[in-house]
Amino acid sequence: MAASTRRAVLSMYMRVFRVARGWQALSGVPSDTEAERKYILQEAGTLFRQNQQLTDDESIKRCMEECEARIEMGLHYRNPYPRATYLPPLGLATQKGRKLKAQQRLRKQAKPVYLQSQDET
Repeated sequence: MAASTRRAVLSMYMRVFRVARGWQALSGVPSDTEAERKYILQEAGTLFRQNQQLTDDESIKRCMEECEARIEMGLHYRNPYPRATYLPPLGLATQKGRKLKAQQRLRKQAKPVYLQSQDET
């Protein structure tokens, strides 16, 4: 990892901590605020640790874009949790063979950038 990339990743990590420190729950209830702050810190720690072994600049860039998108969406909607994804038509049909592969491809293409690190359920 280049020094500039490392600096950018650490800067993003510190930005997440600053967002968590200043986070206020939309409900205004102190217990909700604390729970959401803990979630932000826990999620950031998990994802940064999960991706710390990446060395490819392209994959690091994608992870940085995902992090930026999640920060901006959380600040905009005042909700730190990932937004729901919507499946394309025929995304849940249970079929076999080529149609199943096409449905799996549609689900993968429909996954937004801010949820690329989330496992499929």
